[in-house]
Amino acid sequence: MTSMSSSARPFLNRRLAEFGTTIFAEMSALAARTGAINLGQGFPDTDGPEEIREAAVRALRDGRGNQYPPGPGVPELRTAVAAHQQHRYGLSFDPDSEVLVTAGATEAIAASLLALLEPGDEVVALEPYYDSYAACIAMAGGTRVPVTLRPHEGTFRLDLDELRDAVTDRTRLLLLNTPHNPTGTVLTRDELAAIAELAVERDLLVVTDEVYEHLVFDQAEHIPLASFPGMRERTVTIGSAGKTYSFTGWKVGWITAAPALVTAVRSAKQFLTYVASGPFQYAVAEALRLPDSYFADFRADMLAKRDLLAGGLERAGFKVFRPAGTYFITTDIRPLGESDGFTFCRALPERCGVVAIPNAVFYDHREQGAPFVRFAFCKRTGVLEEAASRLQTLAA
Repeated sequence: MTSMSSSARPFLNRRLAEFGTTIFAEMSALAARTGAINLGQGFPDTDGPEEIREAAVRALRDGRGNQYPPGPGVPELRTAVAAHQQHRYGLSFDPDSEVLVTAGATEAIAASLLALLEPGDEVVALEPYYDSYAACIAMAGGTRVPVTLRPHEGTFRLDLDELRDAVTDRTRLLLLNTPHNPTGTVLTRDELAAIAELAVERDLLVVTDEVYEHLVFDQAEHIPLASFPGMRERTVTIGSAGKTYSFTGWKVGWITAAPALVTAVRSAKQFLTYVASGPFQYAVAEALRLPDSYFADFRADMLAKRDLLAGGLERAGFKVFRPAGTYFITTDIRPLGESDGFTFCRALPERCGVVAIPNAVFYDHREQGAPFVRFAFCKRTGVLEEAASRLQTLAA
């Protein structure tokens, strides 16, 4: 047996020591062990469009992308990303100098923060936030400063005064996510305008995660922060194919930004994966050119699933925050006589055969998230109907 080092120093870098195994791994293992319906991790249980899957097969057979693709991404995909931003939002980007393809949005976040932060820089992020945000800030040596979205009249809202007060002389960067995971909040035009004014006034960089851009419901509208005055040159916008086309395993993401920002992020990205997902890049280039009807149908399908699961959760006794975007529903478990999301989620598979995620894992202020639990509705209709049926046992 190999002995441990005589040094008392732990193996894991202290910056990562607080994170441990992700809650998604724990809850997915619990789902597998109990046979519960997994509404925890946000991945679809069906593949995306057949013609896009066939485009990947065609690229493989034609030998496109089977060897290292270009570092910035294949030209076809960079051109398609730029065309998408122009068509959807009227934003013009040069495919050669202002688009960078990444191994999913996760690498885009990591490369952006590693490139743009120095140790000690403060990053203001909206809490609750996706767990990789905190880990990437830590790996870059930054200090995260959470601004909490709080429940208000059936949704989670940003306090703009609190955001402004969080910015100090040490603040380097704002890290935003809209549509927002896990709360489903979509920042309004007025909120985004105020954020843009603050960023310009305090000369801040902004990294904005917009991977759920095509999943907005009801009267909500997705507006890229880069479209506001003064933001084009200071914003790194992150997009992804996984959420929009239901091919999460392909890990194809991208950033759009001014040339100097893209160059900085690429400098970090080249020492992470260097390149990834070669043949899939060609398929995603075709996906981005799908007609507007695809996005409308995709959104309508997810809206119906949102309402199906939300109705089931309400009948089971949860307080439900119907999301304006994403494919997650946040619920409050206090009407069920519960107050600890961790305990509730760990017991839920045995109680009624459903897995969810405790929102507290997305908070620095764990007590703020303690009574909230997240469910994913990016599943087949029959699966959601069965989950809703199982959850009725809580009402009894």
